[in-house]
Amino acid sequence: MNPKLRNNDYLYYIINKTNQHNTDNISRTKAYQNFYMEFKEIKWAFIASMVSRNAGWNMTDLFLSPFQEILSGDQNKQLFMTYERANWLIFSDAYPQLLVYKLSIQLNRSMFHLLPNLHVSQFMVQEWNNYWKNNDKERLMIALIVNEQNVIQKPVIQQSYFKYHIFLRLPYLLQDFLFMNAIILPTRKNVLYGTFVHDFTNLSKRIDLGKRISSIMFKPLIYDRLLEYAQSIEHTGSRWDYEQFLGKQFEKGPLLRTVYPVITHQDIIRSDWYKRGGIKKKWMESSKDDLNSDVSQSFYKRRELLYAYYHLRNI
Repeated sequence: MNPKLRNNDYLYYIINKTNQHNTDNISRTKAYQNFYMEFKEIKWAFIASMVSRNAGWNMTDLFLSPFQEILSGDQNKQLFMTYERANWLIFSDAYPQLLVYKLSIQLNRSMFHLLPNLHVSQFMVQEWNNYWKNNDKERLMIALIVNEQNVIQKPVIQQSYFKYHIFLRLPYLLQDFLFMNAIILPTRKNVLYGTFVHDFTNLSKRIDLGKRISSIMFKPLIYDRLLEYAQSIEHTGSRWDYEQFLGKQFEKGPLLRTVYPVITHQDIIRSDWYKRGGIKKKWMESSKDDLNSDVSQSFYKRRELLYAYYHLRNI
């Protein structure tokens, strides 16, 4: 990039590039992964790409027979919009930060003064400047986890539409109670790593979840398998992306782009979550090692319960 360009030119480029990649779940996932392959020191980008794959699988799960039977048409659409809105919102906040980092590397000088113009929290402005000086990869990864979960807390989790149509309704409460949701970290082998999601509306628990995912993903053996999978398997939004390696018969979910249109989001007036409430000390503590990371059996046993319930309803 031309070092003589003005700040406004850089901002124009960053906003346009972000909008280009923020089209749907597929484009977001690819953008995170491509960034990570170029800048592997930014570990959060790999985590984001894998969690984004999960968001896509959750979206197409809604077309599987149990969900079609159990959920009403409105509930189905509302759940999709919850996944989509959170996925879009995190990307719209995080990807400009990644591009400012890339710009800083290219120009060999800190460009993080651009971040406030992109509505990035003062917390992350401080953390990027700290990283530029200290090169603390773990701290930056945790900071980005803390930031993304705070970014969606008010506009998605606590927003009245999602709160009353999703998080306080029986389908969500039942899934939460039975631990039926999980972040799946697949491989090209007959094993799935991951961790179960519980009490998703609790901000601190979502931050802990992100740190647990990181503790699994960056174990050397697991990391190599996940990276091999990510590089060789194109994200389509269908769980068949990884279920093809499990050696069992599954109801095949559709490709995401064949069933969902591109959603145009209304952007919101963004207030800085950090200025509203600050952070809790425990949020920035290092992630704990997650020993029980093989969820191959437990996740699909829960899925079998879901299908059993569906068949009972049909009888």
